[in-house]
Amino acid sequence: MVISNSLIKWLRAFSLLFLIFLFSSCSNKTYQNSDGTQYKKSIFETVRWLVERDLPATLEIEFLEINDVEVDITEAAIWIGHSTFLINNGEINILIDPVFSERVSPFSFVGPKRMIPPAIEINQLPKIDIVLISHNHYDHLDYFTIKRIRDKVRQFIVPIGVDNHLRGWDVKGDSIAKLNWNENISIYGIEITCLPSRHFSGRGPFNRKSTLWGSWAIKDSNINIYFSGDTGYGDHFKDIGRDFGPFDLVLLDTGQYNSAWKYSHMFPFESVRAAKDLNSQFFMPIHWAGFTLSKHPWDEPIKKSIEYAEKEGMRYIAPMIGEVI
Repeated sequence: MVISNSLIKWLRAFSLLFLIFLFSSCSNKTYQNSDGTQYKKSIFETVRWLVERDLPATLEIEFLEINDVEVDITEAAIWIGHSTFLINNGEINILIDPVFSERVSPFSFVGPKRMIPPAIEINQLPKIDIVLISHNHYDHLDYFTIKRIRDKVRQFIVPIGVDNHLRGWDVKGDSIAKLNWNENISIYGIEITCLPSRHFSGRGPFNRKSTLWGSWAIKDSNINIYFSGDTGYGDHFKDIGRDFGPFDLVLLDTGQYNSAWKYSHMFPFESVRAAKDLNSQFFMPIHWAGFTLSKHPWDEPIKKSIEYAEKEGMRYIAPMIGEVI
């Protein structure tokens, strides 16, 4: 009997979904968006997404060789890919949403595969003073990455509930700080504030919204940076811009958007609007060119972002992956 490729795709998707069910845990505690937005996605829609994702055949992108990357950066930042950043203020190394694995999935052998390698290999990372994590989705919180970097990190700072994942992965409890929205911590001369985002959490269908999700304001005496994590557009940007801005640079979710999840990710025109709401000097689109999680063309986020930013008079930064900012 000959089995069609389409049927094989569906069987693989159902198998993956079944495994996710097995490896998920239930939770009675849930968190909500400040505006009451509910994220709803049926099991059928999830399976269809797993089957129908479009993967680019080739990528035409100028990529810096590893040897060209200055790993020991000073007062600069490197976009490692997707939403992963390495930032240095002259004294402190901050790593944001570190994901260095080949796939973003509960398993190393199946799930969305990386389309562009990270700008820095994980074993090239310098000593990390602070790791910030926005939420517990697989493309932002990676088990395999945490296991490899945990002993070279001085302090993890995470939204409430994400600390449970880290402790379960043998990260020392005294090196983890958990924050609620609008709580902050001053550490190593830097003030870090956990702020709202319009998203959700969960690493399986039974633990959705069981941990908090958020964005981050990172401020020292010289610079004020905002990192959105994953978020839909909302009034929270104006509130954050008023209370914690102005920002020198905002790193905003601008990829993997789709009308089916318009409340949890931003389209490029919304990201530009958010950058203006945040009272920012420069806007940088992130959450694209790492993993293909939606059906838009892989380079559409950056092209549309630049188009809308120029139309609105918003200054932007569009570096190559690995380029020192």
